[in-house]
Amino acid sequence: MRISNRFEKHIVAAAAVAMGAAAAANAAVVTWNCNLVIPNNIDGVYVNVETQANGSDAAHAIGWDINPYGTSTTTMSWFGAAGGGCVTGLGQGGTSVAVASLSGGTVVGSGSTFGNTASSVTAGGWMLNAANNFGFRFLGGDGLTHYGYGIMTVGATMGVRTLTSLFYENVAATSITIAAVPAPGAIALLGLAGFAARRRRS
Repeated sequence: MRISNRFEKHIVAAAAVAMGAAAAANAAVVTWNCNLVIPNNIDGVYVNVETQANGSDAAHAIGWDINPYGTSTTTMSWFGAAGGGCVTGLGQGGTSVAVASLSGGTVVGSGSTFGNTASSVTAGGWMLNAANNFGFRFLGGDGLTHYGYGIMTVGATMGVRTLTSLFYENVAATSITIAAVPAPGAIALLGLAGFAARRRRS
């Protein structure tokens, strides 16, 4: 092979790596710590994930994407705009298909099943007095599908709930992985490891 050909192939390969790195650099998870109380009524809260507009009706959240609502103390209903919806499945110990409470490490993307339905402790595996993860998709301002997940903190009943945080990929058609929260024992071990490292340095 001539030196010029090897050089040209090297330049092409380097350019491809650089383009891939640039694309990865442009992809980012957008975080919104919204802390929206979802009232136990027929309206709930309409939420535009990108603009962060929200309100008790669509007029207060132009271009809204998700709408958790419901008057029951045992179930919570979900409505998604066209092209959107929440991840459905059995979730963490659920007994029927519903909007699922998802475990950390779950990937939300094109392989997920989405719908507009209800969620409860038995249907979807939601947990009371705990923070629950849910996945969703929505059409962004670019007109393309984006994937995200949220944290819904539920109280003593399904009628007591706060939408704590929302996360989504700013690059269309890019899957997102729900962050895994370390178990209390793991956190304690990390603390001990840090303590041991400090002791070794001193």
